[in-house]
Amino acid sequence: MDVQPRPPLLAADKKQLRSAFGSFATGVTVVTVGGDTPHGMTANSFTTVSLAPPLLAVCVGREAVMHGVLADTGTFAISVLASHQESVARYFADKSRPQGKEQFDFVDWLPGRHTGAPLIVGALAHFECDLWRSYDGGDHTIFLGSLLSMDRPADEDALVFLNGKFRQIDQRSDVRT
Repeated sequence: MDVQPRPPLLAADKKQLRSAFGSFATGVTVVTVGGDTPHGMTANSFTTVSLAPPLLAVCVGREAVMHGVLADTGTFAISVLASHQESVARYFADKSRPQGKEQFDFVDWLPGRHTGAPLIVGALAHFECDLWRSYDGGDHTIFLGSLLSMDRPADEDALVFLNGKFRQIDQRSDVRT
């Protein structure tokens, strides 16, 4: 039997699609780049890809400031946010925040050893990466990073995003809102 592939759903209602995609719980991160134009962005489209070699992926919308800055810089960092860092996530998701170096005046951070990218203090883990590859992902670009360094300074509860809301994972029990 010859199976024909179905065409992708092009005319999906974006509100319904966002709702369906949102039913998958994700961690919450802040992606940062250093250099002459430091920038940060909240992202939940982050995943590990490979242990050998160690690779990470983050998806960035083509319209986002981060898109051009990350592509130009060629290095980036990821800070995995802890449950008490919802305000940090909201701050870096706010398009009205200051741009450039000034956007980091409102959070505690340290410069990455390898990339110089800001690492958010209090995060569960930090990863510094060289941009390894990038791929077309529709209205986003999928950036693969080759791991330069990592650390896990905190062993706390995680901040997650589920059904359009920030939530916390309590390691001692279940997800709570």
